[in-house]
Amino acid sequence: MSKPRHIVIILPDTLQSIGLRSLLTDYFSPVEITRFSSFEAFSSAEKEVFDLYFILPELLVAHADFFLPLRNKTVCILYGSEAAADANARPCLRILAPQESIIAQLRQVMQGDHPSGQPFPENSRELSAREREVLQLIVVGLMNKEIADKLCISLNTVLTHRKNITSKLGIKTVPGLTFYAITNGLISGNEIAL
Repeated sequence: MSKPRHIVIILPDTLQSIGLRSLLTDYFSPVEITRFSSFEAFSSAEKEVFDLYFILPELLVAHADFFLPLRNKTVCILYGSEAAADANARPCLRILAPQESIIAQLRQVMQGDHPSGQPFPENSRELSAREREVLQLIVVGLMNKEIADKLCISLNTVLTHRKNITSKLGIKTVPGLTFYAITNGLISGNEIAL
């Protein structure tokens, strides 16, 4: 019998947490799962080393100093447009999918069929240097006009860069762009305007 994988689920939603635990135990035993409703509850618990951490992207952003060193063990649970990550993405679980798709995603995570190095390598190369600059400024909380002034470009150029960034990455929300920027090393967690 193989050694059980130690997994932690840090989700505020009890039902999602129980559902994820159920799928993991039903399809990927042996596993030992510990659940927490918040990072605070997790951090105040006994320090234990886990093989995998299932969290929301907001938790990664808020506690980047803790999770970035564990990025190869951290699985972000995604909804909506952020769920459109490509095959080169870091471990993610897109929960607005049919059960079979979720199980397939979990199988990839559990088997380690995901890149263990830099996430999103293909998409990072697609962004131009200026698009990366604009993305960094978006993530730190600057408005379009402020970005234009800082980079000495027109407002229309900033809007064009934003449109190109969202088109190339398939991410339309600032939290999604923030998640992308942090996980790709374009910005550190303590530079973000929360």
